[in-house]
This record gives sequence, structure tokens and C-alpha cells, in this order.
Amino acid sequence: MASTPFANLYYKRTVATPRACYVCYKPTPTVLSTAPVVDWIYTCDVHLSDPGFATLQAPATSPTPSASPEEIARIKEEWEAKQKKKQEEAEKDKEKKKGEEKKEGADEKAKVAPLKPVSPTPPTSGSSTPKHDKYVLHRQFYQMRLTDHRRQRQKKEVDALAPKLTSAGLSAPRQIG
Repeated sequence: MASTPFANLYYKRTVATPRACYVCYKPTPTVLSTAPVVDWIYTCDVHLSDPGFATLQAPATSPTPSASPEEIARIKEEWEAKQKKKQEEAEKDKEKKKGEEKKEGADEKAKVAPLKPVSPTPPTSGSSTPKHDKYVLHRQFYQMRLTDHRRQRQKKEVDALAPKLTSAGLSAPRQIG
């Protein structure tokens, strides 16, 4: 037997347009969909809490521990110090090049105020990806979804094959003689 076309792991998402619930046909904006969106089900939040329909999967703990605020502050200070040092070296290099190119403009350098070093702001780490709740359907509902998916696939195959059949192959045989 072939493997299943999609796993029994659905992600809860909310859509803008409510559609009929798979179970009770009431309008709902909640959708359960597989990771590569092969299958999706509109379902009420009430049914999601029903263990006879779906079970909420416990969120997996992240393998990388999050950094403490002290460590973040320390790393930020180190980064800013490095950036400041780089900027000072860049200014010194610019001044050397100007001094070599223009020995005559020494008095102009004294008039020009040194540029205030601008420390670039570090990128914000607030851009977290949205986390969706994971659900596993009850085996009978999952089997119904697999059956529906198989019927849709077979219908597409029949529709693709129908134009290839000739009308002569479908008519009754003629008697010769």
C-alpha cells in the first residue's frame, strides 16, 4: 500500500473569510491545515477542544536556550565597542589620505570639526515567527480526510483520461455481414 499523501499533523490558522465548519457547518474563520498545504479543514474552536475530533500537541521545547538579559547586554556592549573602534580607524585612514593628497589644506582641517561617530542601532530581535498550535486528528476523522483526498485525486485522473477515449470505443459493437 502506498504511503499517505499527508501526515496527520495540522496547524491551526485563522483566515479572514469564515467558511462552514467540517463538522457542524457553522461559519468559522479557524482552519486546520497541513504543513505543505495539501489538506485543510475549517473547524470551530469548540471542536478543537473535543478529544474525539482532534488532540492538541504539546509545543516542542527549543534546543537552543535563550540568552539571559545580562549576556545580551554584555554582547551588545562588545559589539558597540568594536563598531566604534572600526569607525575611528576608518576616520584615521581618511585623514591620512587627505593629508597625503592635500598638504596645502592643513589649515582647512583645523577648521573642520571632527565628525560625531554615529553608532548604528543593532537589529531588533523582536521579529519572532508566529507560532501555530499543532493538532492531530482522531483516527476516524483522519481516515475520512484521506478518503476524500483519494476521491478527489481519482476524479482528476478520470477527468484527464476522459478526453483521450474515443466515442467508437464507448459505442455498442456492430455486426458485420
